[in-house]
Amino acid sequence: MNNYKNLIEKQKTYFQTNITRDVPFRLDALQKLRTSIQLHEKELMDALKSDLNKSDFESYSTEIGVVLEEIRFTLRHLRAWTSPKRVKTPLTHIGSKSYLFSEPYGVALIISPWNYPFQLAFAPLIGAIAAGNCAIIKPSELTPKTSELMAKIINDIFSAEYISVALGGVEVSTALLNEDVDYIFFTGSVPVGKIIMEAAAKNLTPVTLELGGKSPCIVHDDAKIHLAAKRIAWGKYMNAGQTCIAPDYLYLHQNIRDEFLHHLKDAIQELYGVNPLKNENFTHIVSEKHFNRLRSFLTNGSLYTGGNTNQEMLMIEPTVLTNITWKDAIMQDEIFGPILPVIEYNNLNEVINGIRQHPKPLSLYLFSESPTVQEEISHNVSYGGGCINDTVYHFVSPYLPFGGVGNSGIGAYHGKGSFDTFSHGKSVLKQTTLFDLPFRYPNVKNGLKKIKMFLK
Repeated sequence: MNNYKNLIEKQKTYFQTNITRDVPFRLDALQKLRTSIQLHEKELMDALKSDLNKSDFESYSTEIGVVLEEIRFTLRHLRAWTSPKRVKTPLTHIGSKSYLFSEPYGVALIISPWNYPFQLAFAPLIGAIAAGNCAIIKPSELTPKTSELMAKIINDIFSAEYISVALGGVEVSTALLNEDVDYIFFTGSVPVGKIIMEAAAKNLTPVTLELGGKSPCIVHDDAKIHLAAKRIAWGKYMNAGQTCIAPDYLYLHQNIRDEFLHHLKDAIQELYGVNPLKNENFTHIVSEKHFNRLRSFLTNGSLYTGGNTNQEMLMIEPTVLTNITWKDAIMQDEIFGPILPVIEYNNLNEVINGIRQHPKPLSLYLFSESPTVQEEISHNVSYGGGCINDTVYHFVSPYLPFGGVGNSGIGAYHGKGSFDTFSHGKSVLKQTTLFDLPFRYPNVKNGLKKIKMFLK
């Protein structure tokens, strides 16, 4: 095993040279990263195909393209983000000026998952670089080809004392967490997130946890059914449902049950074919363990469409289950696969109460044309972020910081949100020396009376 203590000490020493704080250095590093990604575009697609059977279209649209756009946006705005911000100063501080400075933490540890192995490693890395940090990436061992290629990309353009990739399994993550880094960014499951937070607490290391949970999708009876069905099928079944923000389950109004399910079945066939198991571009389940867990859910409720599997290829076709209740096994944890359970409802209060009785979700999706319904859900349900009349799309906006709440995560990133996450906001007051305010001192006559005039 590599000596991670030595690596982290080297990165801390390099950070103390202040070179990573230099804005032109950060811009140059991001430009090098963008160029290298573009040069390795085909290799990345091949690696993602090998690891998860992702199509070139899905690999680019959900991984490579997202990262390149994040770099472009950051390059465009970085100088403005790094500039000190002058803020207002109250009357009690007359003669002084107030500023906010963004400074890097130091060495950032990024632990990324397997479901979007490239995007969810490099997107936070962009924020770490932009903020002026050094970084160590620990990618998933479940997607070895992509992880190895990411290591090659990083090693070719950066020195290990600046950016490094640590390959390996759980033992590598454990070894890294035993060291004293300055920031930890983790994307993954809730149980592992708790382990990360416990490890971070030993050194009071700040963390961002991008977790998951059961993200609801609500289809009210005034929704545009055909469009809702297509957008839900797209958001749910991309990457074979192995998306932390995928609609986990469907709350469907009884008035439109049959019509909506008919359109949903048609949308699945339109997007993935009549026989998705023979679709060369349909993503595979990442491992046999996950495959077996997902297959066990297929006996829950009633099978409406799908349900066929191929264990040799680790494939499960897009599936819809009806007659589901919260007591079913599929409703106990995040599904993370191409199976969509449907719960019917009559009254919106049933939906609100049902969601509230469970951990706060990472995302929520509502399909309704009614501003009243939209406002009722938005104001009465707590969730990380989401969409009205769409799914997943909020994730790729650089203007919308992405993150969870409660069990679904801590902190947020994307766009300036990534820069802010990997930066400490330092407050500085610059006081005048031209005069002094005597009433703040305890020996001033009538000091209490005078101080009360200002501090009410």
